Amino acid sequence: MSATCDQDADLMLRVQKGDTAAFEELVDKYKQPVMNLIYRTIRDATEAEDLAQQVFLQVYKAANRYRVSAKFSTWLFTIARNLCLNEIRRRSRHPAESLDAVRPDSEDEPMRQYEDIRTFSASEQMLQNELTEKIQKALEELPENQRTAILLFREQDLSYEEISEVLKCSLSATKSLMHRGRETLKQKLKPYLRSGAWQKPTI
Repeated sequence: MSATCDQDADLMLRVQKGDTAAFEELVDKYKQPVMNLIYRTIRDATEAEDLAQQVFLQVYKAANRYRVSAKFSTWLFTIARNLCLNEIRRRSRHPAESLDAVRPDSEDEPMRQYEDIRTFSASEQMLQNELTEKIQKALEELPENQRTAILLFREQDLSYEEISEVLKCSLSATKSLMHRGRETLKQKLKPYLRSGAWQKPTI
């Protein structure tokens, strides 16, 4: 892939040359998407912020080894997912250390973002908030690879090919993960969508 086709890759090539402003631009653009992905994977707001900092530290340290062979965002989210998997493995070995993880309903939880430009009545807003909570809960219950695939597709606009690179699996396996994840979400959310009171989400 040519850097001219990916402005982020061009910024990363500038980082290789010591351009700190280019690095700051990449951090500003991707810090929230990275934290969102990490938070939805490990469900710990404090740890998500720490891991996000580690992601960008790794990006900076690896600048000299960066090659424009894929989109910068694909490379970035691969680093983020690998750190998440390391954290999940660490927690499985030391579960007691994870008992104080910040829960989704914590007032300190800053990561989740739900963009909706429509105006709702109070009752409609309550229904939308409830559906959002159900969607989040259904996503949490998916296997990690299915959840990550769906989040990268829906929230980060990565293609199936790019998602397969992040997940380190074949394109056909990625499509299968997406299909199974979507079908599971539809089944879990079906009871909340039958009334037609909510707009069906794109999953």
